[in-house]
Amino acid sequence: MGLMIFGVHLLSKSTGASLSTVFTPESSLIQSSTLDEEPTNLPQLTKEVKENEKEVRITTSLGTIRAKVFPELAPKAVENFLTHGSEGYYNGTVFHRVIPNFMIQAGDPEGDGTGGESIWGEPFETEISNQLFHIRGAIAMAKTNAPVSIGSQFYIVQNPADMSETADPTITPKEIIEAYKNGGYPSLDQNYTVFGQVIEGMDIVDAISEAETDQNNKPLQEITIESIEVINSSY
Repeated sequence: MGLMIFGVHLLSKSTGASLSTVFTPESSLIQSSTLDEEPTNLPQLTKEVKENEKEVRITTSLGTIRAKVFPELAPKAVENFLTHGSEGYYNGTVFHRVIPNFMIQAGDPEGDGTGGESIWGEPFETEISNQLFHIRGAIAMAKTNAPVSIGSQFYIVQNPADMSETADPTITPKEIIEAYKNGGYPSLDQNYTVFGQVIEGMDIVDAISEAETDQNNKPLQEITIESIEVINSSY
């Protein structure tokens, strides 16, 4: 079974061309709700790592990415990611799907988007929070079109284009709509588990996104994860 983000058709701002990517609407556990009131805590909007968050260092062959994850808002995804990271599960794996102005995807020991499993040995469900969104630098779990299919693969949102006008104001806080001016993909909100945010090293994410790829969006020259270290964590 392939664990990946399956295809939504995205429009290139520069050309208007349809980009068949790895997302599909059918692959989502849709749990959207209207925004009755603004969430008071939007942890992606600050680089500070608070007591209820964990810091991770993702060392790649192109450089280091610092991020924070949110155990209270996506507990299963965070436990899965941190445990895999601390046990070396991701070490030596490649970024197997790279789509510029969209996202970079990794976490598959098979290296082709067909593998990977959770720490429990079986897939787990999507976790949706009204405090987490697909702004630029968001880290989220990939899945297949099966209702419960999250394993080990994850992606980092790279798109730098202003997407604020495409955000749904009924589910998106004003501060997040403002953040979408710096990039992201609002169309993915409420459909995938966002569990972390890059706080340093988006230049590395951008560099990975610029890699020359084959017809399957896999870099021609391997870009690897050397390690994922959990900072000040019990995992």
